[in-house]
Amino acid sequence: MSAKPISLKILAAHLDLTVGTVSRALNGYADISPVTRKRVKRAADELGYRANQNARRLSIGNPETVGYLMPRVSSSIAQPFVAQLLQGLGEALSKRSWDLLVVQPNSSKDEMAHIERMVRSGRVGGLVISRPLKNDPRIRLLQDLKCPFVVHGRTASCADYAWYDVDGDDAFVTAVNHLVSLGHSRTAFIGAPLQHQFAQDRLNGYRSAVQENGLVVDEDLIQIADFSDDGGEVATNMLLDLPVPPTAIVCVSDTMALGALAAIRSRGLLPGVDISVIGYDGLKFGIHSNPPLTTMAQPQAHAGRRLGDMLLAIIDGDDPSKHQELQRAHLLRRKTDGPLHNATVQTNVSIREEIL
Repeated sequence: MSAKPISLKILAAHLDLTVGTVSRALNGYADISPVTRKRVKRAADELGYRANQNARRLSIGNPETVGYLMPRVSSSIAQPFVAQLLQGLGEALSKRSWDLLVVQPNSSKDEMAHIERMVRSGRVGGLVISRPLKNDPRIRLLQDLKCPFVVHGRTASCADYAWYDVDGDDAFVTAVNHLVSLGHSRTAFIGAPLQHQFAQDRLNGYRSAVQENGLVVDEDLIQIADFSDDGGEVATNMLLDLPVPPTAIVCVSDTMALGALAAIRSRGLLPGVDISVIGYDGLKFGIHSNPPLTTMAQPQAHAGRRLGDMLLAIIDGDDPSKHQELQRAHLLRRKTDGPLHNATVQTNVSIREEIL
């Protein structure tokens, strides 16, 4: 049976000091002498005193809590993406003993109301938002409320706020170049609704890579679908019904790529042999798809840690515009990409192989 926690009152009596003096010493107030602060902290350690965090936060006027707004479009199969991000974000906050509050609004209107309510109530010291729109009203609201925040992703104009992003344009250039090097000249694109900046960036990369390889962009090979595995499956079936179907498909997410694999298998075709598929995200569930999914990988836990570190720095007073970070995804080959039938080609793209 554990011993009863030592209260601030008991600690103060042990030191023959007032409760106020002990409290101010533990919180590092400058009006308490270094000798007294050291004496109080040593006694607290010896007696096993642990501060009441809620009381301490009230006393210093800082909630020491960061809010994370869950993406509104988040199917159950996409939850690993969020889970890995939250893992890293939690690790960054725990270094400062800050808490994480996760909120999942039901609609854009509900989301705006959640933001204003959380900020005005003082429940959070800052916010992290994901999957921004090209022109995102959440960013304008947070700036108006003067609430520290950081965005996982970017909008069309992103010069005046903090963000962390992975270069989707570059990732799809890499994916298409890789497939061209394998002999594929008819590669399709399955994307998400284009009000999201990330979806537009990835489509831009696809288009530019096709043209840079001397090929013609065929609009029939571009499918914008629901951002889910079902959306990927529906889009792939439409592509396979074309008079001249694609020999390869790049998908805007691993989730949509799983739907593409299901559609391909349902027709008796083998992904990676009959049709190549490349996803985007590098989520761990891709290892267990049938066959294991080739993808453009990005480190979600690292992204969460960077978002947490950036937000804490802004809360401490840093200029948000100084915290803008763009990373690159890398091609993670598994089993769903392969050479065009009867084609003799060499891969000239720098890649990383995953040993399964």
